[in-house]
Amino acid sequence: MKHPDNGGETMFSILIIEDDAEVCRLMEIILQKKGFDVSTAPDGVAGLARLRENRPNLILCDIEMPIMDGHSVLEIIREEGAFADVPFIFVTAKGERDEMRRGMTGGADDYLSKPFSPEELIAAITSRLRQRDAIRNHHLQSACQEEHIILTERTSVREREVLRLVGRGATSKEIAQLLGISIRTVDAHRTNLMDKLGADNAVMLARWATLAEQLREQLPPENR
Repeated sequence: MKHPDNGGETMFSILIIEDDAEVCRLMEIILQKKGFDVSTAPDGVAGLARLRENRPNLILCDIEMPIMDGHSVLEIIREEGAFADVPFIFVTAKGERDEMRRGMTGGADDYLSKPFSPEELIAAITSRLRQRDAIRNHHLQSACQEEHIILTERTSVREREVLRLVGRGATSKEIAQLLGISIRTVDAHRTNLMDKLGADNAVMLARWATLAEQLREQLPPENR
């Protein structure tokens, strides 16, 4: 399955943690045929090692495994901040309600009981990946809105003009000529912008410049 947000160039990666070699291979074949990038591990310890080597987009994990069971794997993943947001689906022969409840309470995103059809496996995965992307997009939009508010509250229209020109790569001399102000004034605006926005370097200031460009499209002309 190609990633919908990047022109289909990058595949979603799936980590399968499963001690049954036959079941593991079956899932791997099904997912590879659908275009997923698949890696596998035979137990929880190996699965965590593979996870830390290459962060996947989603994890499929059996519950009953040697060395470390699926619940322990999930607990460790959810405790590690770097991987806490990776969707996690239990794939197991256990179908009892208490086992399902324990998994979901522990932070699993879904529960797929064996035996399952290829369609059920793909449906469970695509549903969770879409949900994850929807949540991330919401967070990104919320973050941008907060940053736009910071720009409007902390900076003046003229400072945002300077900021946008900085983002376009204009020099202080060029900005001074375009805005009809002195180079010293331009430099003062740069310093003020870095202080007001907490931008400690040119890279951070460039990000704020991009946000200023976005904000300009949303504001009426007199407030840009």
